[in-house]
Parts: sequence; C-alpha cells; structure tokens
Amino acid sequence: MTSTTDTPMPTRTPSAASRSVLAGDLKIKGDVTSDGTIEVLGEVDGKITARALIVGAEGRVKGAVSAETVEVRGRLDGKISCVSLTLRAAATVKADSSYSTLVIESGAQVEGHFSFAKA
Repeated sequence: MTSTTDTPMPTRTPSAASRSVLAGDLKIKGDVTSDGTIEVLGEVDGKITARALIVGAEGRVKGAVSAETVEVRGRLDGKISCVSLTLRAAATVKADSSYSTLVIESGAQVEGHFSFAKA
C-alpha cells in the first residue's frame, strides 16, 4: 500500500494565455475577473475585469468593463475602459467608452460617449 500524503499538489498559476468561455446558457449576476481572456457567449450582469474581453454574437454584458482589449460582436450596456476597442458589424453598444485605439465596423449600433485616453 502506498501513501499519497507525501505527494505535493501541483500548483496552478494564472497564465496570460488562459481563456475562459462563459457558455451561451450561462447567466451571471456579479463580478467576473481573470488574468487572461474572457469570452462571453451568455449573459453577465456585473463588472468584468480581464486582460482581454470578447463579447460573442449572442453574448450580452451589462455593467462596467475593464480590459486591455475589448471586442464586441453582441450587446454591451455600461462603461468600457480599455486600450484597444473593436466593435464588430453586429455589435450593439450603449456605453461610455475610454480607449486608445478604436475600430467600428459598418453596421455596428453605437450610443454613448467616446473619449480618447492617451496610452
């Protein structure tokens, strides 16, 4: 018989390359934080803080968002603070946004205040 009490548990450290996908059937009320990328395919009602945020075509976010890069294909209502903001053609955004780089594709529906923030 062998004992496993002397075996150390592996340590997980957050990786800059980590990616968390919030599935389409998932609804979160509360804050979400990650050191990597968060992809929202469902609904989040709360603050999101991450290295990168992707709101998928069916995704919905209501609240404040803070990330280095933000890409919106779905719906985002609230406040955006980022370095690079990309609004895809299917995006619907009602937000006050602060960014250093902005791309808005033709067809995106945008409402709110946009302000350039020096990097």
